[in-house]
Amino acid sequence: MNLDVNTLFLVTIYVEAILGLLLLFAWVQNTAIYAVAWWGFADLLRAASIMLFGMYGTVSDLISIDLANAVLFTAFALTWTGARVFDHRRPLPILLFGGAALWLVLCHVPSIAASWDIRVLLSSGIITAYTWATAYEFWRGRSEPLVSRWPAIFMLFAHGSLYLLRTPLGAMLPWTPDGNKVFQSVWLTVLSFEALLFTISIAFILLAMAKERTEYRHRTAALIDPLTGIANRRAFLQDGEVQLRRQTTDPRPIAVMLLDLDNFKSINDRFGHAIGDRVLQLFANVAGNCIRRADLFGRLGGEEFAAMLVDATRERAMAIAEDIRHSFAEATHEVEGRPVVATVSIGIVISYDAVLDISALLAQADHALYRAKDNGRNRIEIASIELILDRAKRGVPEALGMPKTAARSAA
Repeated sequence: MNLDVNTLFLVTIYVEAILGLLLLFAWVQNTAIYAVAWWGFADLLRAASIMLFGMYGTVSDLISIDLANAVLFTAFALTWTGARVFDHRRPLPILLFGGAALWLVLCHVPSIAASWDIRVLLSSGIITAYTWATAYEFWRGRSEPLVSRWPAIFMLFAHGSLYLLRTPLGAMLPWTPDGNKVFQSVWLTVLSFEALLFTISIAFILLAMAKERTEYRHRTAALIDPLTGIANRRAFLQDGEVQLRRQTTDPRPIAVMLLDLDNFKSINDRFGHAIGDRVLQLFANVAGNCIRRADLFGRLGGEEFAAMLVDATRERAMAIAEDIRHSFAEATHEVEGRPVVATVSIGIVISYDAVLDISALLAQADHALYRAKDNGRNRIEIASIELILDRAKRGVPEALGMPKTAARSAA
């Protein structure tokens, strides 16, 4: 069965238009992901460019070739811009219309205008550049764990490569008997069919990326404290248990810290809740900068935070805690013009074996924190794991459980 290029053109116009409207409809349902709108308009522009190509022979080449290609390049540029927007990068207007402008200018250069092969090579190069640039933008954002990024990158790279081979393959493939180089080449049939399949596939992959992004954000939102942007209690406890399980196969000392801002209620009463929220954010930033990326840090609730330091000796844990305590006092010496001077008390426990779970370790760090509060606040106290295990053997009820924190919170 022979594929008719004119039929493929007509089908491609309908498909591009429907997919463009589908993407725009999906964007209306979730306007937070602006990239989907860029991709929708890109499909609509591609449909318009194919319509202009289809007018070849009935209108001037300026419209059916030069203008059609300019619109097509802008469509690919919109897809590339959508990829930038998807990963929170700014659109670049100069490059957005640069391909179309370059094409319209060079088409009026006599040596290029007179050579069909050079014009085909130029148009193929522009499309390939935009397509590979789109793949590169998705690759740059690979730190976000979206599985659908990888088929998108592969398809875009392959599609761009096929366009780049357009001129050499076109020279090798046969022409049909009537010799119409525009509509009757075998290569154009192959390219049109591949473009149709690519359009359908990439549109659904892009939709899958947008859907996966939304679902990923919903999952992570349940694990992130909205005020400070760090792990919440649920996430910290989950990650802490995972880290402790690793300790069974790779024993290393682990330090668990419980950090509680001193007299936080008075800060809210004196300066207002807006300043209190800013103090919490400052503490999260300060403490987060003092610990390594491999360590865990989260907000348990209110003004209480926790950290788990991996492969941390007693000396290292004390040094980090002191760094946090000192840096926080410095950072809050003045908050938005107000003399806040907030401080933090820290309780620490060091575990050398995977004996206790995360809740039990937090309980023991809490005992040390109580001692820091009782001894005047703005200080660090460390609990001994040997003492904890001894208390557990002697049957002290609270040795392996979380004590009530109401009294300390009131302090």
